[in-house]
Amino acid sequence: MKKKLTMLWLLMLFSAVITLFWYNSWVYLLPTPVPANYKHVAVGSKLLVHGIPESADKKPRFLHFFNPECPCSKFNINHFRSLVRMYGKQVDFAVVVMSEKKFSAQQIKDRLGLDLPVIFDAGIASECGVYSTPQAVLINSKDKLFYRGNYNKSRYCTDERTNYAKIALAGLLGNSPDMAFDDEALRSYGCSLPYCKK
Repeated sequence: MKKKLTMLWLLMLFSAVITLFWYNSWVYLLPTPVPANYKHVAVGSKLLVHGIPESADKKPRFLHFFNPECPCSKFNINHFRSLVRMYGKQVDFAVVVMSEKKFSAQQIKDRLGLDLPVIFDAGIASECGVYSTPQAVLINSKDKLFYRGNYNKSRYCTDERTNYAKIALAGLLGNSPDMAFDDEALRSYGCSLPYCKK
């Protein structure tokens, strides 16, 4: 009898772990709900975003919207690093921190393992039409929004076919101004702003 109870308890525990794992995976496959007060910013819109560092030679700018407490942002760190390594000479990268918890610029740099400008102005998100993390915003050298969306369809950014941020970078640098992205690239997936709700 004791053996049966132990087996039943272990089976229940195993089932709970599997259910929790499944639920977490399922939650991150759902799009982030669009906030009621969301103001859409169309691709091609002129963005006069203040506080974003700009190089003298007017390179395109890539803004990484990052919340250190968001699991999706954590899954994305290695992928973001690879983009900076690949395109860092042609594009100015910056990190926009979206968190109510206070972090220093050095803490963010240490977490990402990158020495990039770190911005703590949450207003930049609404100016760019961002309402979740992680999100990528690519602004061309004429200050126009070229891409705003997901890094990848895959949770761990491993699917090369849906490597949207990389495709956008390659398209902008290859002078492909009329790139079209599907809904999965442009719909937000991740943690809601300003709180991490997933």
